[in-house]
Amino acid sequence: MKRSGKKYKKTKRLSMDKIIVAAKHLKKRFGEIIAVDDISFEVFAGERFGILGPNGAGKTSTIRMIYGFSPMTAGQLEVFGLDISRNHRAIKKRIGVCQQENSLDPDLSVIENLQVFARYFNITGKAARQRIKELLKFMAIEHRQTSRAVDLSGGMMRRLVLARALLNQPDLLILDEPTTGLDPQSRHQVWERLEELKAKGITILLTTHYMEEASRLCDRLIIMDKGKILVEGKPLELIRRYTGHNIIEVINPDDALRRYIQSRQVRHELIGRRLTIYGQDNDLLYHEISDNYCHSDCSIRPATLEDVFLRLTGRELRE
Repeated sequence: MKRSGKKYKKTKRLSMDKIIVAAKHLKKRFGEIIAVDDISFEVFAGERFGILGPNGAGKTSTIRMIYGFSPMTAGQLEVFGLDISRNHRAIKKRIGVCQQENSLDPDLSVIENLQVFARYFNITGKAARQRIKELLKFMAIEHRQTSRAVDLSGGMMRRLVLARALLNQPDLLILDEPTTGLDPQSRHQVWERLEELKAKGITILLTTHYMEEASRLCDRLIIMDKGKILVEGKPLELIRRYTGHNIIEVINPDDALRRYIQSRQVRHELIGRRLTIYGQDNDLLYHEISDNYCHSDCSIRPATLEDVFLRLTGRELRE
């Protein structure tokens, strides 16, 4: 992708030790369904904070409460030190939101979509034109500014939505599944832009289903399931804590290997025909298993955040 010319400038800076989002015993209920069940976490200025979880975990319900779209059922929620229940207008002025759904006006051009949205923040005239010009270059879509939004590719459309979320120069950027449905090239383009925003000091809160995305973008994250927080920490720390450095996988393990693993009290899972062995910091055990117990496929690979995610949330399908 062509690199942008004049880069988008972030003028406001916040202290790195300042708490941007403080959620305490946060709950969200829809009738009899508890979507968010007594969770607490903090997001600090300048960091990229991720919320991971399977479908129905409560990720989107959580961030919708943070940007004031959905009122909380119980708990305390402060953004920029302000109570969201009493100061949602002041908070909304300082945040940018990139939702899962495409809310662009399909009949308007790229530049018209941005002009209309800029008015919501009272950005008009020369200031609006300059801001839009900078953002179009930053997102590398200035060559399509007269195209209708509906005629853009999926990747360009997501970059346009992201540009729109940056119009008001937010202190907090909230992204709900920012690259869902994009091809690998488009996904990496969005990642590059988010990394540039991180370097400019913008605090980013995102949800994602892509473990590679979370590992690359998030300084710190939580994994949720069934409305609760299962773990919190830095991606690499969580990998080391729950899966170790390497993963050994064996297809069709025999009874001798199963007895050996149990006698060594090694962390492992048996799913169907695949035996997954966790927590090996070197390849000594792999060679012992390979030499003495592997009669079919046997491999070793680095552990990933996806291994942590599946180990904590399970492997069954979620609707």
